[in-house]
Amino acid sequence: MLTKIEQQKTEQQKAEQQKTERQKAEQQKTEQLKTEQQKTEQQKTKRQQIEQQKMLKQSIRKTVLQARDSLTMEERERGNILLTERILGHQWFYCSEILLGFVNFGSEISTEEIIKEALRRGKRVYVPKVLRGGEEPQMGFYRIASLEELQSGYQGIREPSGCSEEYVYRAEEAEHTLMLMPGAAFDGFRGRIGYGKGFYDRFLQDKPQLQLRTIGVGYLCQLVEELPMWEQDVRPYQVICV
Repeated sequence: MLTKIEQQKTEQQKAEQQKTERQKAEQQKTEQLKTEQQKTEQQKTKRQQIEQQKMLKQSIRKTVLQARDSLTMEERERGNILLTERILGHQWFYCSEILLGFVNFGSEISTEEIIKEALRRGKRVYVPKVLRGGEEPQMGFYRIASLEELQSGYQGIREPSGCSEEYVYRAEEAEHTLMLMPGAAFDGFRGRIGYGKGFYDRFLQDKPQLQLRTIGVGYLCQLVEELPMWEQDVRPYQVICV
């Protein structure tokens, strides 16, 4: 049997051990709370940064689109001709078998002559159509034989019917494909701001080889010094603003 002194010593050691465990638990709890607070602050800061970038994007988009809308007919025609010349003379266009174009809408730079020439040369031409039905609208590309077959679709944009052949991404074909990307604004670092729906970002996200054959196009007034970009934003591989 333990002596009284030994028993007191054992109880004292046990009490000390329990005290140490309580202190350790309190310290862990304090550190956990501190970590959670830091995480909350970081999340708050990130949300604020995203909101600030979102507001900045909206401001840039509004300013640039106002400038584009204000172009004279002469300035538009000059830009349309210059872009057509640049694209038709581009090596990617010359080597391409597939053109993923877009049909200009509103004050966008014209792509009609580019599409017509691509069709005349026998290239496979696909243009976008917004597809509804899921959680958010998606964009697909459908083959056309003429601009005349297009009809008013999403927000009044001319679109294919959706009954023709749909473009299917194949990495081995990307080298012979050219995609023209519209946008609200571009910068010298290949940055691009679209119209806020993220159609092209989502479409290109899982198509790395196609990303290497993309050209963002617009008028010179759409070129700014630098744009705020998010991780999910896909940069066109080249930008041509004329």
